[in-house]
Amino acid sequence: MSVHRIREYPDPVLRGRSEKVKKFDASLMDLINDMWETMEEYDGVGLAAPQIGINLQVAVVGWRERRIVLVNPEVAACEGEDFQEEGCLSAPGFYEKVGRPQRIVVEARDEKGNPFRLDETGFLARAIMHEIDHLQGKLFFDRLSPLKRRFLKRKLDKKEER
Repeated sequence: MSVHRIREYPDPVLRGRSEKVKKFDASLMDLINDMWETMEEYDGVGLAAPQIGINLQVAVVGWRERRIVLVNPEVAACEGEDFQEEGCLSAPGFYEKVGRPQRIVVEARDEKGNPFRLDETGFLARAIMHEIDHLQGKLFFDRLSPLKRRFLKRKLDKKEER
């Protein structure tokens, strides 16, 4: 296992749509183990493969006692909306209130290729949706109003220039 460098905005790998995983093999397990180690090293709650430069639909979310591996996840349903402060390992130090569904239903596969369905609410729903967004090339600030998004991107761009 190894810790990878987290890709930060404006790295183009964060903006592409990830490819579906087709092979559930040892290399996938190695990737998932590396993702867990990287997420823990950076003190995150979730991590998507594009954040370490891998263009695959793989994400991990760890919250309290839960450790969730999502391979090829699809949102089957969501309801409600909740606005909470959110940040991202790919935009360190920046936080904004973001609207996310209060409840989500996600269909995915585990690391062995077994299909499963999750029905989550609250913080865990938020974290899972955040990671699924990464797999579609979206960052948390894409969910902000156009004015707030421009303001935050300017701040991120200034940080990048330094």
